Amino acid sequence: MAGDKVLITGASGFVGSAVARALAEAGYSLRGLVRPSSSRCNLDKFDIEVVAGDICDPVSVGKAMAGVRFLCHVAADYRLWAHDPGEIVRTNRDGTRNLMRAALAAGVERIVYTSSVATLAVNGSGTPADESCRLPPGAGIGAYKRSKVDAEAIVSAMIDGEGLPAVIVHPSTPVGPRDVRPTPTGRIIIEAAMGRMPGYVDTGLNLVHVDDVAAGHLAALRHGAVGEHYILGGQNVGLAALLAEIAGLSGRRAPRLRLPRSVLYPLAFLAETKARWTQCEPFLTRDGLRMAKYRMFFSSAKAQRDLAYCARPYEEGLADALAWFGQYGYLK
Repeated sequence: MAGDKVLITGASGFVGSAVARALAEAGYSLRGLVRPSSSRCNLDKFDIEVVAGDICDPVSVGKAMAGVRFLCHVAADYRLWAHDPGEIVRTNRDGTRNLMRAALAAGVERIVYTSSVATLAVNGSGTPADESCRLPPGAGIGAYKRSKVDAEAIVSAMIDGEGLPAVIVHPSTPVGPRDVRPTPTGRIIIEAAMGRMPGYVDTGLNLVHVDDVAAGHLAALRHGAVGEHYILGGQNVGLAALLAEIAGLSGRRAPRLRLPRSVLYPLAFLAETKARWTQCEPFLTRDGLRMAKYRMFFSSAKAQRDLAYCARPYEEGLADALAWFGQYGYLK
């Protein structure tokens, strides 16, 4: 299938650009749907046809879809807070519906839909969740999680009812280079590297190098079964261990103060109130604290078995992220 044209949504973003690089290296012809306002600095190292548009605009979606054989829908509004949460819902849920309708109409042969581990239910015990632990529609903490749950339900319904040829992947928490925005996790890395996180809450997450997530997308495009779900994760890491690793890589002392979440809720409220005036996404949010109640641990065993997926140690992703953030002036 190398040489066939693939449309990648969100191609200029953190995960999207990594997917584009992986497909370009594999010999695919690429077209990227990119918002006119998005930075394109992640697209200057390989050949890709860029179409300016928005996944919520059926006209630009139709233009981008013309003549492509495959689709990787990676674009998403990955914010834990927004002045208008409806923006997140429109992009993630309604934009996904637009794309899948257009893909069916255009006769796209195969789709990789980038969902998220945010659509999976975790438990209080910290036992890693797998692909069977899916949240029901409308569930989830905050607009991002709920919109991704709803978008995934749309894709699944179209697979079952309309023959949509889609494979669904669930990246965990990617880290690594080219996190331009940066993502919420990238902001944690920056703040910790700058010594601005004196404490931590008792939580955990699954960390994976962004380039391994991209390799998982390529494997899903080539070998994934239509209708199947695959977690693309790495290692399960406690937040304290994550911050200690960042401190070691940055030459700083690891934070030792463990903070109860209840103490941080008033600070999160104040941060969100300030954000409504400044229009800048707050670092600390109430939804983020609610999510931190659980250790967000996951298993990639299915992808390892069925897609030959593998992930390098998460420390390499952190080192690559810090090197990139340092090179591009994020660690001043």
